[in-house]
Amino acid sequence: MTAKPAAPSAQVHISELRRMRDAGERIACLTCYDASFALIEDRAGVDVILIGDSLGMVIHGRNSTTAVTVADIAYHSRAVAPHLKRAFLVADLPFLSFATRERALDASQRLMQEGGAKMVKLEGGREQADIVEYLSVRGVPVCAHLGLQPQLIHKMGAFKVQGRDNAAAEAMLHDARILEEAGADMLLLECVPSKLGKQITDAAQVPVIGIGAGPDVSGQILVLHDILNISPMVTLGRTPRFVQNFMQGGADIETAIRAYVQAIKSGAYPAPEHCF
Repeated sequence: MTAKPAAPSAQVHISELRRMRDAGERIACLTCYDASFALIEDRAGVDVILIGDSLGMVIHGRNSTTAVTVADIAYHSRAVAPHLKRAFLVADLPFLSFATRERALDASQRLMQEGGAKMVKLEGGREQADIVEYLSVRGVPVCAHLGLQPQLIHKMGAFKVQGRDNAAAEAMLHDARILEEAGADMLLLECVPSKLGKQITDAAQVPVIGIGAGPDVSGQILVLHDILNISPMVTLGRTPRFVQNFMQGGADIETAIRAYVQAIKSGAYPAPEHCF
């Protein structure tokens, strides 16, 4: 069955994302890296588009995200931004680009001025609170990324679920509160138990977006190439548990993306098999 087209609406801003959160309307987010997919995703009703450093793996063919540069993110953001009539554009701050306040500000300036992004996303917990505050008071909207942090893969050693034990869960709850108090306008949780995803969402006053964080967050995000079943992880038989193939049964790519948006909006995705 073909998903119905999303109803047209005004351009999405931070205030609209907060309204959606408060109203219990689920936020549909998806990565994007070029003009062609930008047009399709925007037309299909995606609320938030992320220029993710996942491009290092799905576009550049690398084994991790750490080689991605600010120039890479700015390039892909610049390709996407002009084609968005509605969706809200977020850009990743890549590995070590926010190691100091000054570097974080310089990188954010590039991504917003050159790339057209309206928010930047950075990985890390309470240790990034100073960076978040420094950016926020200078007018840079920030999404703080907690849980599994792909930029730390060489230190962590493997992609695995975070916050399983009580101590780790409490620490993440604390981190989320500190980052919000520092000025984060949105939180992203990756690979955490559903129970913890709900706890953080219930405690937060800002939208909480999940990827493998259960059904009770404010919205969901996946990597574009994963939902189309063409990412390197999928082709190598290492599909993450939280991924669903929306090309299955779809007539074309736009139909698949519309189905993804509708599944989020209706609560059909994520299903129990996608959760931890």
